[in-house]
Amino acid sequence: MALLSEHLVGRAEELGAIDQLLVELESGGPAAVALVGEPGIGKTRLLAELAARSDARGHLVLAGSASELERDLPFWVFVDALEEYIQALDPQVLGSMDDDVRTELARVFPSLAGLAADRPPGFQHERYRSHRAVRDLLARLAATRPVVLVLDDLHWADSASVELLGALLRRPPTAVLIALAWRPRQVPERLAGALEHANRAGSLIRVELRPLSRPESDEFLGEAMDEAQAGALFAESGGNPFYLEQLARSFDGTLKVTTPAREILLGDIDVPPSVAAALAEEFALLSDSARVVLEGAAVAGDPFEPELAASAAASPEASAIQALDELLQFDLVRETDVPRRFRFRHPLVRRAVYESTLGGWRLGAHERIARALAARGAPATTRAHHVERSARQGDLAAIATLRAAGEAAAHRAPASAAHWFGAALSLLSPGAPREERVELLLARAGSLAAIGHFADSHAALLKSIALAPDASTALRVRLTTACAGVEHLLGRHQEAHARLLDALEDLEDPGSPEAVALMIELAVDGFYRMEYDVMREWAERALGAARPLDDRPLKAAALATLAYADALSGAMTEAAANRMEAAILVDALSDRELALRLDAAVNLAAAELDLERFADAGAHAERAMSVGKATGQSDIVPILVYCLAWVRRRRGELAESGVLLDDAVEGARLSGNVQSLAGNLLNQSLTALAAGDLELALSAAEESFELTSQPDHGLVSASAGHALAAVLLERGYPARAVDALVGTAGGAELPLIPSAWRTHFLELLTRCWLALGRLDEASRAATAAETCAATFGLGLAAALADRAVAAVALESHDLATATQRALASAMAADEVGVPVEAALSRTLAGRALAQAGNGKRAATELARAAKALHACGALGYRDQAEQELRQLGHRVHRRTRPGKANGVGVELLTERELQIARLVVDRQTNPEIAAGLFLSKKTIESHMHNMFHKLGVGSRVELARVIEQADRTKQARPKRRERFKGPWPMWAL
Repeated sequence: MALLSEHLVGRAEELGAIDQLLVELESGGPAAVALVGEPGIGKTRLLAELAARSDARGHLVLAGSASELERDLPFWVFVDALEEYIQALDPQVLGSMDDDVRTELARVFPSLAGLAADRPPGFQHERYRSHRAVRDLLARLAATRPVVLVLDDLHWADSASVELLGALLRRPPTAVLIALAWRPRQVPERLAGALEHANRAGSLIRVELRPLSRPESDEFLGEAMDEAQAGALFAESGGNPFYLEQLARSFDGTLKVTTPAREILLGDIDVPPSVAAALAEEFALLSDSARVVLEGAAVAGDPFEPELAASAAASPEASAIQALDELLQFDLVRETDVPRRFRFRHPLVRRAVYESTLGGWRLGAHERIARALAARGAPATTRAHHVERSARQGDLAAIATLRAAGEAAAHRAPASAAHWFGAALSLLSPGAPREERVELLLARAGSLAAIGHFADSHAALLKSIALAPDASTALRVRLTTACAGVEHLLGRHQEAHARLLDALEDLEDPGSPEAVALMIELAVDGFYRMEYDVMREWAERALGAARPLDDRPLKAAALATLAYADALSGAMTEAAANRMEAAILVDALSDRELALRLDAAVNLAAAELDLERFADAGAHAERAMSVGKATGQSDIVPILVYCLAWVRRRRGELAESGVLLDDAVEGARLSGNVQSLAGNLLNQSLTALAAGDLELALSAAEESFELTSQPDHGLVSASAGHALAAVLLERGYPARAVDALVGTAGGAELPLIPSAWRTHFLELLTRCWLALGRLDEASRAATAAETCAATFGLGLAAALADRAVAAVALESHDLATATQRALASAMAADEVGVPVEAALSRTLAGRALAQAGNGKRAATELARAAKALHACGALGYRDQAEQELRQLGHRVHRRTRPGKANGVGVELLTERELQIARLVVDRQTNPEIAAGLFLSKKTIESHMHNMFHKLGVGSRVELARVIEQADRTKQARPKRRERFKGPWPMWAL
């Protein structure tokens, strides 16, 4: 065998980039680097060099690798990287974390499973909580020294690992370098999106690894080989380092291409025949006992424990350990940093060994490992991988294990759960009870829907409907409505409509509870189809059929659906009456009754939003969320979060709305539900715009707009256009704003917009036309807003119409009308309880009064507006009101020092935020900070949300690190004298 170079060859440029990244890492910044290349090109070797250089600098290096044959193990690549280190952690590190964070970590890392033993499992859409917990853990580890997280072979990563990595790339922890490697054209779609986002944001450096050149190949092979031999190996390997090494290991002057006695298979990897022959020759050098242990190790995993390799090989442990020495001598396997864990020299070696085993022997090896793991008391999720590969048809114990694994993984790793439910289904005997098959199909459908695989979920639901007994009417209706719901998510509205109609016609009793349930679903179907009059008709039929029944939850659901349909179709008088009756009934239901038809509270809250009863909407949404969480109805929670965020924004609780929407957007990203993501993004944009965060407002609106560019997105697309138009206008692009607003609403008449919402669009359109200097168009839009508002008699609609007319009057120099209508708008908004809108109208009145020469009254209105906007956190609008005050010659002071307008980092924090941040550095919890400052816990949470966003951090640990770094920098600077600054009076003019 040739003497191969021990140092890294041909990667000088790549090493230079790595060294620069490590320097930047030590300054505290997050970073990510991706090594991309074909199998054997040297990704793993370069990652090892990065790890060695990081370790030499005193960094904490944590390394893991995805494994080709274990792609169903949840979070495997992170478990491989962190599990052993976590086990050795000082208990105080975990003890200092919040209970919720520890619980989420326990759902990722098996060694911590005991921490979540008595906690509820959580919801599938809240998988982001586990991602945040891991980010928090990494940030804590990086608090004392930089962390380098090495993740190899990500083309084989399980879905849960892909989601977690995507979250870390979107919001990377401070002082952590994430080093990745994968093969091109094999990256999972969801990971590809996160990588592209990181690449656009400039937080990811992508390095494409090329083959070695001929001179580099000669250096790699060493001096023991002459030029002709080196040339032959280079030509055969194509400069691929692994192929080159493998050929050199067995080279004796000629290249071997003969087929070995036991064929070497490498699946879909195109390996030169001579390389496969070289591998076979290397295996042939082993003793029989070492070969069988090597095969057992390939079945056990990569990395593997010798005890499990021995079990797979049916070999005594002592003999297996002796054989392991032989494998180490031949460099087929290598030691790891973890005691009693070994890895194959390269994944291709493991693949070659595994594929070379005989099928019957391999089946038995997996079965022996499954038994060994069961004897250890390993959880079902650990055993399922081997059980699936060895179980017999109809094996009830195996089916139970796979089902238990699916149930354990469903909440945080639904892709793995779907796989295991499918595996359990495949083992059911033909005579298995239908009910058991339907239950597994339903579980699989739910897990598939949670990761956005709606077509596969739909297929599973169709199978379950076909299996459901005709006599099981309630079950068939439940399956049908679930199937129609997925069809709506797929945009197949006509198919959903036909399915529901057929199911209704098939019922023997048209007045049964099942018939009412289907009528309610047909009303919801009308919502998806944007046929609001049809929605009302079905809701009326449902209510008519529900009234004679002794079923209060069902009647409440029908009433609430009708109230919502009334509001959407513009029948506000009927909507108000039906809302009142529905509210009385819903409020009288016990939580147990409400849980039977939770949609009653959901649709009631939606109707109350449209009827501008924001306090009622918030109360009913809060109760529905509480009941939903208590009864495990996770599918309803995202809708309620959206509703609550809308309520918070309308009521001027912008920070609270922002917190809810941060969660909602993360959850929607994981769900794969485009409409949900688009809806939450547009809601986030509107909240950010009100808070003065134009960058977030624009990015969220643009993403929502892009997601809903297809015509079948209807109302969501129009709402995204409204959100984008509002941001574009604020940023000074009124022409683009008009295009976005009118284009998605179906034209200048806004035909796609529900009547009750149209005034909101028309008020914005009025401002767009005014910004373009097109007074006539603005006047027509304002008049249309007046007409629309008068039709429905809603307070906020009237306030917006008044403000639109006032804006036109101000531009026309009709200052009296402008003042009168702006103040009327403010008063109407106050009555509804929407302080930001009221303050905006007062700002407009202040401008009109100032232009009319009434400076004193103008200052009074502007100061009142600025104070209200400041209290709500609407900082951009507050600044506009204060600018108007300054133009009147008034000085503006605040009790709390604001952040520096053009500052960076800590300079952006207000005096209060900095005070709270320093208490975080002192390791005080939110309740402790709230008690010490005589503030509510919710207020502290709002400040935390604002600080996280301003500083670009995602955890308390990262926040503390930023503050500590800023303090050290400040202490290093020369001190200068400062004038004494007394307390700041609030709104002293």
